[in-house]
Amino acid sequence: MNTARPGTLSVADLTKDAAGEPLLAEGGVVSNPWLVVDLDEAPVGGLEGAVEQAALADRLLIGRSTREVRADLAPLIDALDLTYAPRAVSRGVVETADPHAAIAAFTDAVEKNPQAALTLRQVLRASETLAAPAAIDVESFAYSMLQGGPEFAAWLTERGSRPLPPPCDEPVLIARDGDVLRITLNRPDRRNAYGTALRDALVEGLRLVVLDDSIEQVVLEGVGSSFCAGGDLDEFGRTPDITLAHLIRTRGGAGRLVAQLADRIEVHLHGHCIGAGIEIPAFAGRVVAEPGTMFRLPEVAMGLIPGAGGTVSIPRRIGRWRALHLFVTAVPINATDALRWGLIDEIRPAGS
Repeated sequence: MNTARPGTLSVADLTKDAAGEPLLAEGGVVSNPWLVVDLDEAPVGGLEGAVEQAALADRLLIGRSTREVRADLAPLIDALDLTYAPRAVSRGVVETADPHAAIAAFTDAVEKNPQAALTLRQVLRASETLAAPAAIDVESFAYSMLQGGPEFAAWLTERGSRPLPPPCDEPVLIARDGDVLRITLNRPDRRNAYGTALRDALVEGLRLVVLDDSIEQVVLEGVGSSFCAGGDLDEFGRTPDITLAHLIRTRGGAGRLVAQLADRIEVHLHGHCIGAGIEIPAFAGRVVAEPGTMFRLPEVAMGLIPGAGGTVSIPRRIGRWRALHLFVTAVPINATDALRWGLIDEIRPAGS
């Protein structure tokens, strides 16, 4: 192991199974949840062993290159969890002017919630080749597990108790014009947070589309300052039965339906799209955002992972590597970068 930088391996170290030490220390405490793989001095050829060990590792493996990543390293880049480098040559690389600083920010976030971050890694890899419904189930199983863990409990304690959101008569508006159905999120006072009432009304509208083949297009949008500010934080931690919560997320949530109806759905985004506010739209066949739209995935910072389908929808648009970066760091991404990465399909000014 390279002792010049603690937690840093050379490619040769990785080949020798240096990342294979037991993940859990005495007492079941996570030991060293991440390792950095230095790619600057990677050998030419003979990468098969490093690729194999990367796939078998239990820790988060972060590639680091201070120069453009060589083309012959592509199989290793794919096998790692993500790579930071000055120039992106594939979806496995997150472009940054300062790879050392980017890795420091990523690993700091991992250290704060290592159980959530490691679980996220496992979910992204396990669900990568699954059909969307099965992958959503995997996500939800892991989400339910983390709901009973200490990291989410700590977040709940820090948040403190909050009153339930007030009731709303029409959390979603549905209007039909010929063969087009317009579904509008209608809780601007809550920034269209994906709470129980809005979720159930949205699912009801999507089920209409499943039953009616004459609806050729669905336009999903939201009123107010933002399309959707994610899950309603005032409702978090209130479900006493995590098994029922799993069934509600998967069979009573909107993600599976949007994935099923993807070819007929266009989503119009604006403002802040947080958590579920981008996880669900990312399933759609076409995603359009206004200039100035911002996206953020904060769940790992809460001791959780995305729970509205984001570990499925977002990696299938931008790759599991960049998705991991967004999930763990919770950094916002603007519409221009979202378009460049493929998270959205078009930037369109309002009213055009």
